[in-house]
Amino acid sequence: MDALAQDTALNGLAAFVTSLALGLLMGLERERSPAAKAGLRTFTLVSLLGTLTAMIAQKADSPLVLAAGFVVVGLFITAAYLRNPDDADPGTTTVAALLVCYGLGAIIWYGYSTLAVMIGIVSTVLLYFKPELRGLSQSLSRRDILSILQFAVLSFIILPILPDEEFGPYSALNPHQIWLMVVLISGLSLAGYVSLKLAGQRYGAPLLGILGGMASSTATTLIYARHGRVNESLGQMAVIVILLANLVVQIRLSMVSAAICPSILPSLLPVLASGMVTGLAVAAYWWKKLPASRDIPLPEIKNPTELRTSIGFGLLYAVVLFCAAWLQDYAGSKGIYTVALVSGITDVDAITLTSLRLFNTGRLAVDDTVTAITLALIANLAFKLSVVFFVGGKQLGYRCTAGLLAIGAGSGLALFFL
Repeated sequence: MDALAQDTALNGLAAFVTSLALGLLMGLERERSPAAKAGLRTFTLVSLLGTLTAMIAQKADSPLVLAAGFVVVGLFITAAYLRNPDDADPGTTTVAALLVCYGLGAIIWYGYSTLAVMIGIVSTVLLYFKPELRGLSQSLSRRDILSILQFAVLSFIILPILPDEEFGPYSALNPHQIWLMVVLISGLSLAGYVSLKLAGQRYGAPLLGILGGMASSTATTLIYARHGRVNESLGQMAVIVILLANLVVQIRLSMVSAAICPSILPSLLPVLASGMVTGLAVAAYWWKKLPASRDIPLPEIKNPTELRTSIGFGLLYAVVLFCAAWLQDYAGSKGIYTVALVSGITDVDAITLTSLRLFNTGRLAVDDTVTAITLALIANLAFKLSVVFFVGGKQLGYRCTAGLLAIGAGSGLALFFL
């Protein structure tokens, strides 16, 4: 019994130590604000109070004790602000943070220490980066906010209610999986789009190419092909942006593969990395030839999370998924290769996701999966090169030829020899 009591005491001590550290962390940030009515000591004590009341509530088998403590903390900090109001700091953030701190102290006692620490760190980050978050909200337009809300609807409302079952001929269509791919691609595109809006012109061509490729490599290629034709002085810069945007496709494919099918990475990464190395070598050549002035206009890329774009991708993915299953059943691996070449012209993500899903279900071997993705990538690069020639003219097209061919040739040769 003594040993059992000692173990219980040690477990309780660990909970209070975690609560102490968490209160110190959040309180340290609030201490920086002179107008805040709660600082280092207050947050630490409130966190410990949350753990203490949770322990008492458990021992007394009375949840009302925990609820009463929550109410008391809220009334206490609210009264402090009412007694000494400050227009510069109305106290809403500090009140909310203090209540969160109390709640985190309580859940620590119930065994959710890891979750409490995660939430506490995130809460402290939100408190600390107030100016940056305010600047972020002010830099986003109404259209941008609408797109973020659309992405939230796609991810957290539509996705959970879709059935995760196989339907249709060949059992090829899974509504939940199809929509999950829409969410995945939209999320990657949205991240690149927002970053491009926030930091694009300040960092020049490399960041524009990388973030533009995350938002839409095809749109970036089209836009800068037009820039390169209209303004010849931007020709070399446009080449770099176009090459980097298409190199990002390799990174996108790696990220998608890692999320959907990590087991294929040892076979796929050497192919994608080879294309990256050869493409970067050509991009570095053009970078060295740039003049001293490296200004370039920002692209006007449409927000990728619009419903029409997302649904269009979902339909394309479903069609490619069905065609791939049919051709794979009819012609074996050659069928998926045909789909890869055709669908890769317009979108390399759809056939990549389809191939990975077929691999996960055992319908496609690892070599066939990697080959299909590589063929789609090469077809996509060929299509974009034709866009550059058509929109940007022969001079820009010839400049981009070496880089885009280097990306495709690097991946193709790696596929052949590995």
